[in-house]
Amino acid sequence: MNSARRHVKRAPIILHCGMLAPMRGAAATALSELEREIDAPGGGLDRLRLVPTPFVPEVRLHLAEDAIVWWARMEAAVGHALPPPYWASAWAGGQALARHLLDHPDLVAGRRVLDLAAGSGLVAIAAALAGAAQVVANDIDPYAVASVVLNARANRVAVDATGDDLLDSADVGADLVVAGDVFYSRTMADRMLPFLQRAAAGGAEVLVGDPGRGHLPTDRLTVLADYPVPTTEPSVDSSLRRVQVLRPA
Repeated sequence: MNSARRHVKRAPIILHCGMLAPMRGAAATALSELEREIDAPGGGLDRLRLVPTPFVPEVRLHLAEDAIVWWARMEAAVGHALPPPYWASAWAGGQALARHLLDHPDLVAGRRVLDLAAGSGLVAIAAALAGAAQVVANDIDPYAVASVVLNARANRVAVDATGDDLLDSADVGADLVVAGDVFYSRTMADRMLPFLQRAAAGGAEVLVGDPGRGHLPTDRLTVLADYPVPTTEPSVDSSLRRVQVLRPA
């Protein structure tokens, strides 16, 4: 479940990984805080670590060993509420999508890719590694935007990170749209599905990664592949989940 959780209109935030553009506001603050986190010495459950991603070891991510403990410490440190750190965990839908892109680089090579609700940027980074001409990772959480910057930097790939709410946009501006773990609520599903359908109708290829979340519109999607994904998601009983990669029917 990636981090585009509350889609509201806000000022654009675009960070260019590699040649970093000047930043302002929440994204700049989040980036500074996360840079301090990853540079601080020591370890423990409440720390971020740069580790190979389960099921996608080609990609390294700054992940929390326990995202809930990290969240509690960071809220105490900054003195105010922070959005849930979905970007600090590897989520099954994103893992499956990233694996699928790396195993099928023909889907990506030379194309413009948009990763929706990007969270950590796992799928965006996989697309860049697979040879995409341009990759945009979109998430409205400024900490997720900052996380994409740091993770793209760690993997030495170019990814543009944007904090805009794109789901009402008519112009997708991409050849391939990918979305992992986005059908976790009725509100999100009711906004996400029309966007993906518009993207597909406009000529973009659309791929969704999902482990069978409650609001997945199975009657509107066709299964392309499924994977047994080892997951470190919080609040998941099993360490292995069956995850489907789908496209609009």
